[in-house]
Parts: sequence; C-alpha cells; structure tokens
Amino acid sequence: MKEKLVRVGTTYIPVTNIEQSSEWYTSNVGAVLTYKDQDKAILNLANQSMFLVKSKENQRANFIDSYGEERFSLTFEVDGLDALKAIHQEFTDKEIRVGEIEDRGHAGRNFIFYDIDGNKFDVWSELSPDFKGNSKSY
Repeated sequence: MKEKLVRVGTTYIPVTNIEQSSEWYTSNVGAVLTYKDQDKAILNLANQSMFLVKSKENQRANFIDSYGEERFSLTFEVDGLDALKAIHQEFTDKEIRVGEIEDRGHAGRNFIFYDIDGNKFDVWSELSPDFKGNSKSY
C-alpha cells in the first residue's frame, strides 16, 4: 500500500436533540456550525469536522473497557498546562460536567468533560508534535 491515512477528517457524535446539542457545542466549546437539518449538524471543531447525528436515547460515543470503566473515544489537545487549566476553569464556570485535572503518569495533564448527552471527552495539555510543528491554525 503506497498511500497512508493522513488524518482523521470527521468524527460522528450521537445526540438526542440536534438543535440543543448544536447550540451547546457552539456556545460551550467554540464549535462553528456549518450545516444543520433535523437529522444532523455539521460543526468545525478542533481542526476537524464533527457530525452530531440524531440517535436513540442512551446512545453515546463512550465505551466500557476490559476493567469495567467507561472510556472516552476522543481526546482534544491544548497547547500547554496553562491552556489546560484555563479551559478547565472556563468549562467549570459554564457548569459543564468536568473531572479534576489528572496526572496519568505520562507527559502532560488531562481532564475529562461531558456534553449534554453524556458523551465523554478527554482534554490533554500536550499538542502532538506533528501538529505543533506543521500547523499555524490553532
């Protein structure tokens, strides 16, 4: 195979109410709405396209690992510990459900947050080296 997968272009997130969820993502995490109908909303967030897809109740992007722990399927990156602390405080001030800032035994720090449908996401204080070196868009 000569070609390589270059980047993740789109992530799909299950939501129960397109209108409420698209408003939540634009007002709380800075997403830019580019399209919306009754079944989906397309957002630009974190240099990626995010589709909010109308789903049945209790559908989430989370999964249970082999130890019975609920896990997130997506980690957002910020540029450094100060940025992580600032966004954690911003989310706390907006009354977004967030976890504590954690040391998980690897470079940087993390915290988790949830959207209004219970989708769990991670935030990491370290930008990937390839992104930091090649992108001026953040």
